[in-house]
Amino acid sequence: MRKTMKGFLAGTFVLAFAPGLWAAKDVIKIDGSSTVFPITEAVSEEFMKSEPTQVTVGISGTGGGFKKFCRGETDISNASRPILRKEMDACLEAGIQYIELPVAFDALTVVINPKNNWAQTMTVAHLKKIWEPAAQGNIKTWKQVNPAWPDKPLKLYGPGADSGTFDYFTEAIVGKAKSSRGDFTASEDDNILVQGVTNDEGGLGYFGLAYYLENMETLKAVAVDGGKGGVSPAMETVKSGTYAPLSRPIFIYVSKKSARRPEVKRYVEFYIKHAQELVNEVKYVPLPAEEYNSVLYRFQKGQTGTAFGGKSEVGVPISELLNRKPKL
Repeated sequence: MRKTMKGFLAGTFVLAFAPGLWAAKDVIKIDGSSTVFPITEAVSEEFMKSEPTQVTVGISGTGGGFKKFCRGETDISNASRPILRKEMDACLEAGIQYIELPVAFDALTVVINPKNNWAQTMTVAHLKKIWEPAAQGNIKTWKQVNPAWPDKPLKLYGPGADSGTFDYFTEAIVGKAKSSRGDFTASEDDNILVQGVTNDEGGLGYFGLAYYLENMETLKAVAVDGGKGGVSPAMETVKSGTYAPLSRPIFIYVSKKSARRPEVKRYVEFYIKHAQELVNEVKYVPLPAEEYNSVLYRFQKGQTGTAFGGKSEVGVPISELLNRKPKL
């Protein structure tokens, strides 16, 4: 894992640059998902080794990133879920056309403290009981979730409301996006969530697989039982489709107007051509090589719109992802 994954601060505007290029004239502005951040950071770092271009990468969350993108403030938006209808409408009103590009798959990972030896496998029903709105102020101990578990305080850590991870998790577990109890420690910075669970024996949190793999010494991943027994998050279980319902595609959205700029075009083409290698490096699940060829074709043809109809979907497999055609 690249050293810069750890320690970037919530809300910080991250500036990446190539040595000796402080005076670079061209700037590519990117914001959005903290889950997609490590991939985009790795791509930007490699791209700027040979390009006189600055790339700035913010981490305001998927929703926060789309707000900026649909105001025309950024060239590319990192997203850990597809664009939603209200965001599509905001972009349409502002005249912003976008090209939707899947770049990898992720296993949204539920984590507990290493001292927790009772909840190593949890069902979707357990997780719903913990996170649904009715749990607020009521489900306070592990024993209330499962009578076989100890009467220890349950402390929760999760992404904030602007996070695509929050949207996807609530859709997959509770059954409705953004439907969640509110009495938990929330942050757009996954490293803060890591620290919370690491320091709290009764802690439970969730975030992208890469942040778990970077912190395996201090966290334990929960095997999620979606109805066919507990399955642990891993590259293999995402590829096979057995880690359900918490596997998901992640994206970049490119402004069609920005894509006409030569430096943005070169950057996105570099991103796609090197994605398989760099996605692996930062511990996400790459698409098959032939699928990246399809993604590159979509970008070079300027195919605008979304293949998801303005709503988040749970359980879209890799095999189906690029058979869908974007629609405005």
